[in-house]
Amino acid sequence: MAYAGVMLIPPIDRRILSIVEERLAEAPVVVLQGARSVGKSTVLAELARRHDVEITDLDDVVVRARVQASASDAVLGPSPVCIDEHQHVPELLQAIKAELNRRHANGRWLLTGSASFWAMPRGTQALTGRIHLLEVMPFSQGELNGVHEDFFDLALADPAALVAARRPVTERDEYERRACRGGMPLAVRATDRRRANFYRSYLSTSLARDVLDLSRVRQINVLPRLMERLTAQTGQVLNVVKAATAAGIEPRSADNYTRLLEALFLIRRLPAWGRTLRSRTAHSPKLHVVDSGLAAYLLGITPEKLARRSPSALAEFGHLFETFVVGELLKQASWSDDVRELGHWRTHDGEEVDLVAETLDGTVVGFEIKAGREVDTKSLRGLIALRNSLGDQFRAGYFLNTGSEAYLIDDRIHVCPIDRLWQTNRT
Repeated sequence: MAYAGVMLIPPIDRRILSIVEERLAEAPVVVLQGARSVGKSTVLAELARRHDVEITDLDDVVVRARVQASASDAVLGPSPVCIDEHQHVPELLQAIKAELNRRHANGRWLLTGSASFWAMPRGTQALTGRIHLLEVMPFSQGELNGVHEDFFDLALADPAALVAARRPVTERDEYERRACRGGMPLAVRATDRRRANFYRSYLSTSLARDVLDLSRVRQINVLPRLMERLTAQTGQVLNVVKAATAAGIEPRSADNYTRLLEALFLIRRLPAWGRTLRSRTAHSPKLHVVDSGLAAYLLGITPEKLARRSPSALAEFGHLFETFVVGELLKQASWSDDVRELGHWRTHDGEEVDLVAETLDGTVVGFEIKAGREVDTKSLRGLIALRNSLGDQFRAGYFLNTGSEAYLIDDRIHVCPIDRLWQTNRT
């Protein structure tokens, strides 16, 4: 069902809501940060409703002018004081610090921001040790389905549970549709015709409105070009020089602009994991666009092109699909209290694992992702090498594919359909 190009779907229950409530009980200041239009304001509105407090919206220029005139007054009120898009008035952080010096209590402020807290030009050090940062990510596939996903938790704690139950098979065209749709709230609600228009205006708005809060960029017009060239590397090792050359930008400037795009939560560097594990472990990060729907738009990939087996779309789809699945895993990891470090593992010998999660007790789980159904020795090479390098520290490895069966294929290494990520797997 659609109205004016927007599909009407029921309200979506966000998993992060309960996590925010927990963090408010543990820290004076909680900051919800993430890409523009990712749903931060909706989360803030629900929490403000629960606590019966008002919201100060700094996207409103009149409200912003008032707050700039008296930041110290803006941070007073019933707890939690809710402020949307705090990055527009950096002086708020100093005002909060001054209030905390007078009275320290948990749950006093709940802020949102479309720019990384640590990338703000001033004031960020004022609250070191007094804040808890939470990233609001695009909708997970389970949230869209109204399902409480448990894949990541079981992957860490109970691998056998993931292979115990049989589930209906997801066809390849459904995987393609989900990857191209992504999880941005306004994009998933849009009909296919309107989604491209949304992303076109979304990029220009995000860059024009938010980047100047972080840096006085002289050539703001180059950012869309660089974003396109970086998107061509999604799911691959980041090469800023290559992207700069393709975009016609000086490499040093491109590195600074890449960090700006990262600070706006448009792209993500997935760091290399296990640098001390082997001398031949590669150190370069991988790049992922934060939402696979945005990446699909910039790459020109649509379900229709994939259905026609368009050579260009098929050539790019493997990397897009990795970004989609890694994004789903990172969302579930963000809800876990047991994760110490996330990254990718790659050696100069060509062994690689797309995502590695290390828990607080030092055990490690690896995930390798493929868009096909086939399983062969070459595909398992990275997981086997990681297991052999870690020994007992290696908890489990998962070869995630679009097949229909989940099973143990080798010592502590499992084959698992990707659709288990957005299901409830406990029986």
